[in-house]
Amino acid sequence: MPDMDMLMTTLDASALAELVRTKQIAPTELMEGALSRMERLNPLLNAVVSLDVDLARSKAKSVAQEGIFAGVPTLIKDVLAYPGLPLSMGGDFLPPFKVPMGSPYTDALDASGLVVVGKSATSELGLLGTTESVCRPPVANPWNLRLSAGGSSGGAVAAVASGMVPIAHASDGGGSIRGPSSFCGLFGFKPSRGRTVSNGLPEDMPMAQLLSEHCVTRSVRDSFSWLQMTERSSWQMKLPTQDAIKKRHHRLRIGFHTTSSSGLSPEQDAKDAVLTAVRACEALGHSVVDVTPPGVDMDAAAKAFFALGGASVSNALDYFRSIFGDAFADDKLERYTKALASHGRGVDVSALDAASQTLRRVAHDLDAAISGYDVLLCPTVPFPAFELGKFTGDKDFEALNAFIASVAQYTFPASVAGWPAMSVPLFWNEDGLPMGCHFAAGHGQDDVLLSLAFELEEALPWQPRLKQLMDRLDAAAP
Repeated sequence: MPDMDMLMTTLDASALAELVRTKQIAPTELMEGALSRMERLNPLLNAVVSLDVDLARSKAKSVAQEGIFAGVPTLIKDVLAYPGLPLSMGGDFLPPFKVPMGSPYTDALDASGLVVVGKSATSELGLLGTTESVCRPPVANPWNLRLSAGGSSGGAVAAVASGMVPIAHASDGGGSIRGPSSFCGLFGFKPSRGRTVSNGLPEDMPMAQLLSEHCVTRSVRDSFSWLQMTERSSWQMKLPTQDAIKKRHHRLRIGFHTTSSSGLSPEQDAKDAVLTAVRACEALGHSVVDVTPPGVDMDAAAKAFFALGGASVSNALDYFRSIFGDAFADDKLERYTKALASHGRGVDVSALDAASQTLRRVAHDLDAAISGYDVLLCPTVPFPAFELGKFTGDKDFEALNAFIASVAQYTFPASVAGWPAMSVPLFWNEDGLPMGCHFAAGHGQDDVLLSLAFELEEALPWQPRLKQLMDRLDAAAP
């Protein structure tokens, strides 16, 4: 029998699927390898919040073995409904129940051959930039167990960075894929608005236009393939083949900045990360110029975001109350969630319309700012991973809002504009912590970013550092 730990920590999802397709390994063996690693490592990281071993093993036995991710085990972030698995939305306010159906998005994942093992941890309702729900142990950063893995996709990044699974679903409203990827040394991509199939949420929901479903990965090709398999059939600018993207060598005009659009300067580590990316891009032949950050009213955008976010949270809680009645536990909602929902209930229809108009205006201004460049480069987050316990959902409402605004100040503009964006792990600081570099392109230009990502991955591969991390975790596990 193959050494499953070696395979799970050395190979990406694409390579594992190739072993399945060529019958060198069975999906059931991959599943057992993932379950074994979760059993050993999850007590250290708290990345996985629910498992259905029987369902996973059954799926592994029957999965189609010709899919792009044939037989590869994965996790679904616990804010997305998946058939047969529980949905807790990162909290303890819902009664235990298994979801009867998924969405076109989860159908696409199943069609690819992925085998869903369970759910990854998230902050309550995916609201905070750290994954530390009050009702369960916090998700620890694999690089330093005293630090946060970020949020709200903290469970996904911790699981992939530690080698529990090679790839995991994640979602991003203001930076929830890209921020945690920066903290944990992964490749984190956010697709263009509207590019992927429906996740089942009503498209007229106040926050639906800002939310992107995708994944976190250890390789660029895994992220590319995930995007390819979840792309809408009606999307006009279909991704070219992976080979075609990798063969591109267009000279890009890249504008970089370290000061954010809010006028704030990041910590030195974040500046050093951007300069590392600048040198790498110049060595690849791209034109890189120092630019001022997009001159847009991000304070107004943030206020509009919180207004729409509060309304969405309030509506979501009302929906769950209508379904579960007395079984819905209001008293178990976190302090921050209650405060945000209360804020949302105070926002009338005209204020919501005004907030939406503000975001559209800011998006227009952002499009104007990027129009002279193929790509904009900046820090992903302004600081490295922070200590656990500082920003939990029981803290002061305004303090947590300030934290969200700080951690997302570089990722948020791309969410407002609907641009594709990515965090690429090109730099580690003196403490051995990763710091991602954030690249964004105009709407629909996902292929431009992915082509650049393939080049950067070849020039400064990050997988050896991840392998060293996984070996250290294996040694530390009981």
